[in-house]
Amino acid sequence: MTVAKIIELNASSKKSLEDAVQVGLKKAASSVKNIQGAWVKEIKVVTDADGNITEWRADMKVTFIVQ
Repeated sequence: MTVAKIIELNASSKKSLEDAVQVGLKKAASSVKNIQGAWVKEIKVVTDADGNITEWRADMKVTFIVQ
């Protein structure tokens, strides 16, 4: 029998959305083993006064197998 657990996390990057997701997954992997995938459920951006994106934020659900 296999049991999976899901955790929610938020990650950010000044580079890109993809980088924000990668940063979040790498940080999670430092304390959670057997990560199987992630679902990006919400994307947010921070902008400056001119409307330029200064930071990407990703709200994610990360799935991992419990041993």
